[in-house]
Amino acid sequence: MKNILVLCTGNSCRSQLAEGYLRHFANGKANVYSAGIETHGVNPRAVATMAADGIDISGHTSNHVEEYRGIAFDYVITVCDHAQENCPFFPTNAARIHHNFPDPAKAVGTEEEITAAFQQVRDQIRQFSQRFVAEHLGK
Repeated sequence: MKNILVLCTGNSCRSQLAEGYLRHFANGKANVYSAGIETHGVNPRAVATMAADGIDISGHTSNHVEEYRGIAFDYVITVCDHAQENCPFFPTNAARIHHNFPDPAKAVGTEEEITAAFQQVRDQIRQFSQRFVAEHLGK
């Protein structure tokens, strides 16, 4: 079984979305974790945005990357430039994959505009996650 770590700055939004989709698409073929180089709590809009697509991440927690030091990861996926640049060294042979997604938590505007920003990033992460699973874990 493969071990996948999704890393972001605060483990509140983008990494949570990716963890939810990777778990969904991997369908038991991998252990998927997410963490941040800081912890900011799970963003309620991320939970709502995923629920609107049928994925429940309401039980997720915001975890610090240091909590997973003892796990031999096969893949470390960074989903923001800040995490990639500041990712602590892991003594592992994990393949590192980076994809910078916009931070929907920084969206401003009306409620509809903010919701649309979350949905747009969610959809980008869904596509990335589907491709990742197909390429690295098989269909």
